[in-house]
Amino acid sequence: MNEIIRTNSSNEDFVKLVKLLDADLAIRDGEDHAFYDQFNKIDAIKHVMVLFVNGSPASCGAIKVYDEHTMEIKRMFTCPEFRGNGFASKILSALEEWAQELKFKKCILETGVRQPEAIGLYRKNNYQVIPNYGQYINMKNSVCFEKSL
Repeated sequence: MNEIIRTNSSNEDFVKLVKLLDADLAIRDGEDHAFYDQFNKIDAIKHVMVLFVNGSPASCGAIKVYDEHTMEIKRMFTCPEFRGNGFASKILSALEEWAQELKFKKCILETGVRQPEAIGLYRKNNYQVIPNYGQYINMKNSVCFEKSL
């Protein structure tokens, strides 16, 4: 049985999944990892989703306020053994729904060119490539997306 819960960044299962995500990103990002890592701290994220498969944490994601109209998608991850089941899309959809409930108009996010699975996920879910924003403006390995809610 699958279950998605709403929680925050102090959730132990979320913290475990993020540690796996960070280990994967350290390999993929290589020498750029320290730059990206500074923007991925989870100590104060209020809106987190964790998907469980038969009680085991399998996938996660979060949203955080970017501006008065925009939520930023953060910390999306699915354990390798659970990939290919649509869990990331379920998390993404649930995060978008939560952002709408909170009266936000759009979601934005940044991912890396070395994360083709993530790029495919966002394109499949109707996110559009936008110019890099904020701290990612001059980062050639970043790809930024946006979706109106």
